[in-house]
Amino acid sequence: QVQLVESGGGLVQVGGSLRLSCAASGRRSFDVYTMAWFRQAPGKERELVSAISWNGGRTDYADSVKGRFTISRDNAKDIIYLQMNSLKPEDTGVYYCASPRRTFYFPVPPSDFDAWGQGTQVTVSS
Repeated sequence: QVQLVESGGGLVQVGGSLRLSCAASGRRSFDVYTMAWFRQAPGKERELVSAISWNGGRTDYADSVKGRFTISRDNAKDIIYLQMNSLKPEDTGVYYCASPRRTFYFPVPPSDFDAWGQGTQVTVSS
């Protein structure tokens, strides 16, 4: 089973930027899996923020973050990133990276993600 470890969260003011990282280990082939970032705000359900295909050739974003967030991956290092710019208070939440069961599959329904990191807190203050 893959282990996912997020980092890079923190407290930032409105309009600021953060870069999240997620390092994967324990799985033989990282570069055959779509990867994704989810977030969960207090009192709300977890939502898909962004996903990236196994080779980085395709990406997807929630409407609320389009034009502000950029997902990327480095398959040589088994890491994915989420560059978050122009942050808003509504971006506050715990951000999780996730990996699905199936390989070479994009887009992946949120219910198909079965490996999760522990999450990293992002707080945007106004």
